[in-house]
Amino acid sequence: FNNGCKGVLLASQIAIGDENNLRLRIYGDKASLEWSQLEPNSLWLRGHNQAATLLRAGVGELHPDTQNALRAPAGHPEGYLEAFANIYRNFAAQIHAFKQGDNATNSAFDVPGINEAVRGMAFIEQVVASSKQDTKWHKLQIG
Repeated sequence: FNNGCKGVLLASQIAIGDENNLRLRIYGDKASLEWSQLEPNSLWLRGHNQAATLLRAGVGELHPDTQNALRAPAGHPEGYLEAFANIYRNFAAQIHAFKQGDNATNSAFDVPGINEAVRGMAFIEQVVASSKQDTKWHKLQIG
């Protein structure tokens, strides 16, 4: 990453025995987070020498941005499509604000911009190039 952090991306369309399962893990020096698409309303927080904590969507005190993104009460799965609903709603709000003369940035509306699109396309190009070569590890070249 640009700030010196290290990261790993593992991707497979044929992981035997695994369902279509997007899983994100973040490891820090004090704690880690784990989220799985198969359990979208759960987030595991694991601290050093502490019991693991299961955080559930819609339960407890949530950041206002998180609360705003929830559409169903606790126990009802938000699901994959809700993420797109949030993007579409926020994009429509951005268009409306622009028409009203508000030139706020993409981040004010929590929508991806051209930089994210270019990065996504560069990633796809690298995946395609990697699939055509014997060497499978490639540095992601952006811009």
